[in-house]
Amino acid sequence: MKKVFTLALCLLMTGALFAQQGTKEFKITDFTRDYTFSQSSVYGLRSMNDGVHYTTNTGGTKVEKYSYKTGKAVSTVLDLSKIEDCPISRFSQYTFSNDETKILLETAKRSIYRHSYTAEYYVWNSLNETITPLSENGRQQLATFSPDGTRVAFVRDNNLFIKNLKFGTEHQVTHDGEYNKIINGAPDWVYEEEFSFNKAFAWSPDSKMLAFFKFDESEVPLFGMTRFQATYPSMDQNALYPENYTFKYPKAGEKNSTVSIHVYSLKYKKSVKMDVGEETDQYIPRIKWANTPDILTIMRLNRHQNKLEFIFANPLSGTGKVVYTEENERYISEGNFDNLIFLNDNKHFIFTSEKDGYSHIYLYDMNGKEVKQITEGEFDVTKFYGYDQKYKTFYYQAAAKNAMQREVYKKSIDGKINSKLSTLEGTNNAVFSKNFQYYINYFNNVSTPNLVTLHDKKGRQIRVLEDNQRLKDKLKEYGYNTKEFFTFKTSNGDELNGWMIKPVNFDENKQYPVLMTQYSGPNSQQVVDRFGISWNDYLSQQGYLVVCVDGRGTGARGEDFRKVTYMQLGKYESDDQIEAAKYLQSLPYVSKDNIAIWGWSFGGFMVNLCMEKGNGIFKAGLSIAPVTNWRYYDSIYTERYMRTPQENSEGYDDNSPLTHADKLKGNLLIIHGSADDNVHVQNTMEFTDRLVQAGIPFDMAIYTNRNHSIYGGNTRTHLYQKFTNFLNQHLKSGQQNNLNGVTADKNKKAKESTVH
Repeated sequence: MKKVFTLALCLLMTGALFAQQGTKEFKITDFTRDYTFSQSSVYGLRSMNDGVHYTTNTGGTKVEKYSYKTGKAVSTVLDLSKIEDCPISRFSQYTFSNDETKILLETAKRSIYRHSYTAEYYVWNSLNETITPLSENGRQQLATFSPDGTRVAFVRDNNLFIKNLKFGTEHQVTHDGEYNKIINGAPDWVYEEEFSFNKAFAWSPDSKMLAFFKFDESEVPLFGMTRFQATYPSMDQNALYPENYTFKYPKAGEKNSTVSIHVYSLKYKKSVKMDVGEETDQYIPRIKWANTPDILTIMRLNRHQNKLEFIFANPLSGTGKVVYTEENERYISEGNFDNLIFLNDNKHFIFTSEKDGYSHIYLYDMNGKEVKQITEGEFDVTKFYGYDQKYKTFYYQAAAKNAMQREVYKKSIDGKINSKLSTLEGTNNAVFSKNFQYYINYFNNVSTPNLVTLHDKKGRQIRVLEDNQRLKDKLKEYGYNTKEFFTFKTSNGDELNGWMIKPVNFDENKQYPVLMTQYSGPNSQQVVDRFGISWNDYLSQQGYLVVCVDGRGTGARGEDFRKVTYMQLGKYESDDQIEAAKYLQSLPYVSKDNIAIWGWSFGGFMVNLCMEKGNGIFKAGLSIAPVTNWRYYDSIYTERYMRTPQENSEGYDDNSPLTHADKLKGNLLIIHGSADDNVHVQNTMEFTDRLVQAGIPFDMAIYTNRNHSIYGGNTRTHLYQKFTNFLNQHLKSGQQNNLNGVTADKNKKAKESTVH
């Protein structure tokens, strides 16, 4: 079939080529160590109950109170230096009790996995001006005030505890917690990673009950990783005999934890198990109390993740009834689970859904009957900020203009108010104060670094909080080009969005080597109108054309575009990257024999598959921490898109790089961290063995004790220098040889012409 390509440069105001006039060049360490071009922003503002003041963490030693309206400090809420014999010198995080008389201070944080960590907590009481340790019996996790502020619940060693702040007593709620067996009040590895939460308990609105998850991971298979001594950080205990670290990791099709929900009564000092049905091979992605203590909402999701139910449970008896059911022929997006809001009338709730083909906001009664679809149209609501119950107004972010931009909107429940609050074209995100009196808008686009502004509820700008003028002035010294957006049509007629960064001092009469960068995972987006100076810009100064294309499966273009990859991850995504490479070959300024592709994680998976399917179109590829067969990845993520290997064996193997290793063409560099708890180094080991047996040459690097992000000490600088050296070796030299060949051919023809 003849390929039809159409170039449509999206002449967005922010997307045109913008060449800086400076002469300085970027260094790799600017992006790997010094973060020279990081954007300033406004972080850590906590709205107070009145909605007109906020607090900030000042230097880890103070909590200061400011006015939204004036931006001026009103008072100092807490100052560690003013506390006599203060037991801590700094804190990293703080949380107010609901009445704002107490503050929970977090110190000495130690990471466990992506979201989870342990810490030491202290309680500041402003009424009697005392600061006391939450517990002296060991480190804690997830410390949380009860709504009335009289107690704090926390997790230690897989058990749940409650501290009575009035009497200073500590009560242990559960006693069966055990590493690699039972977890109370915190999720297991796969829930934390794929359902994106780490606090697995919730106080009732009246502070009299504590609902919590219990994870029985006894039958989940163990995965082991070897940890060496290394140097950063040094693990001296592993100097002679490396440690074999094991943890529970359910791979696709394997046994998951059995999850149960319990409610502990402070009055009766006992727990009641909630009835979540007879099926145990299912998920409970969230629990949430309604506005009254007699209803605990339990979200129940089948293992296929295409049927979601809300159970309204009686916390005293454990009985419950299903009040809401949603089914999808493919899967239900996990991004909806935090968007459940109960109205103060105790008669309605709000939830988001893709049931009309796009992500939108819906209003339901307490029997689960749809009352009204709040937002509608052929666009996705990309964030639901909340509902102003006093003025009956919804606030949300959407990709309503196009998939590459984001706007902030508000809409009243009766539809009479339906307006766009953001005014600048690019990427807008808002953070609202309590009661929605004010909001901070975070804006940027490809040519504008973070512009942070304060607005009132009507959208009127009050003042600029951060304009990044320092960064803009600094960038004037450097020569670089901003991203140009484009679209093209594939041979299937699919229109795909992309951007390119042309080489500095670009000459349309020359041909340049290309690096294609991509991630390509489900509902991800890389082609977005946002600012960033990165390794890509360094490469453009070195003479590379850097290109990114979002293929099928990526976000903000509706459910069908997003979920077309269902049951066959990698098939359409790799087809589209190959089509993108062919399109680039048609451009006169592209050196068509010098195209490379790189990616990390899902993007690394794509690199391997594209080089196998591309028939040599990619001269080089950099595959970082790749999945090489989805059988090796975790159950929740993989089965959401693929079902189980037992049900979909062909889907797993037909699009696995392992299956097609003998077809790989081009120069491959594959890299993995040896202590990657997410995408295990097993993926790379198994794949490279297939390459060896097929006689396929490749380059490989394993970074000792590094996790999925491969960082720490000098690691990132070493890593990106390796990337750069590899590209220079295989692309720039190849381009030069190609150009020399063209010149030589011309000279030969000139001589022949002269002779004849």
